[in-house]
Amino acid sequence: MPRVIFEDIIKSYGKLTVLKNLDLAIDDGEFLVLLGPSGCGKTTLLNLLAGLLDVTAGRITIGDRDVTDLDPKDRGLAMVFQSYALYPTKTVRGNLKFGLAAHKLPTAEIEQRIAWAARLLQIEPLLDRKPAQLSGGQRQRVAIGRALVKKVGVFLFDEPLSNLDAKLRTEMRLEIKKLHDELKSTIVYVTHDQIEAMTMATRIAVMDAGVIQQFGTPDEIYGRPANLFVAGFIGSPAMNLRPATLSVAGGKVAARAAGVDLDVSHYGFLTAPRDGQSVVIGLRPEHFGEPDAAVTDPAGNFSLPVQHSEKTGSDATAYLKFGDGLIATRVDPELIGRFKQGDTVNISFPQGKLHVFDAQSGRRL
Repeated sequence: MPRVIFEDIIKSYGKLTVLKNLDLAIDDGEFLVLLGPSGCGKTTLLNLLAGLLDVTAGRITIGDRDVTDLDPKDRGLAMVFQSYALYPTKTVRGNLKFGLAAHKLPTAEIEQRIAWAARLLQIEPLLDRKPAQLSGGQRQRVAIGRALVKKVGVFLFDEPLSNLDAKLRTEMRLEIKKLHDELKSTIVYVTHDQIEAMTMATRIAVMDAGVIQQFGTPDEIYGRPANLFVAGFIGSPAMNLRPATLSVAGGKVAARAAGVDLDVSHYGFLTAPRDGQSVVIGLRPEHFGEPDAAVTDPAGNFSLPVQHSEKTGSDATAYLKFGDGLIATRVDPELIGRFKQGDTVNISFPQGKLHVFDAQSGRRL
């Protein structure tokens, strides 16, 4: 499968620069997810790769070919759109066949590809139906099938699950991941949904304001966010981020936040901490110890009043008053009854799970 490389990509509309000197290399057979909020530039980047938009500056290569100025049909790509983009007057078979007819393939080859894609996507009984007779999940399978029959090296997905309900999204996530495992094709997938990214990607490029903020595996991005944007964007509930000031004395390093001292002496600082340095401490909700339970090597112990709590079936979160804000703590749903509004609970946080960021630059320390 071909490798995809973006080199020093700039995309501008007049004075507005949407992508800023962007570099990205996507390996053969990789499932690469472009993740970020609306307006971050992820769909623009996908459309540049597809040839639907022109590059302002920079270079795009697929395999050993420079495709920067090639027409979409000459790039060896297939795209699945958010809106399905099926022809309403054609049957499923007709929709699958449409893209192949332009390539003047033999009829037998076309039928063979349609049968292969239909079997892979389990839409064989639907081949003679029209899109109006299909459910949302079935339409999305047909849209994917229309891309698969082209048998190209790189598949592009532009938020393909955003129009589906929650149950169908889960099912289609599994289907797309299964397809990737079977076909070993290179996939570039755009989404704003971190669950899709974390469950499907081999690597994720987290984008904001036209810049890749971090590029790595799901575990790397979750476990060691590169900056405050990534830390706050990845995770549900989001990471608790609180301003603090470092105190360095006698080989000990502490971070004071809202009157609480957190021991960060054993934190793996990338640069030497400075006394009085302004930082932001990151605490993931799921890493707090249960009420009154002992945590080995705690960074700090908290005695905080409960503001409110919520239970969503198998999950539960308590929100505790901390300084002039709240911190979220994920707790066992069986224990959520112990978090009553106004009550004070004792919780702790392990040293090994802390994150520290520079307050000025936002970068991980």
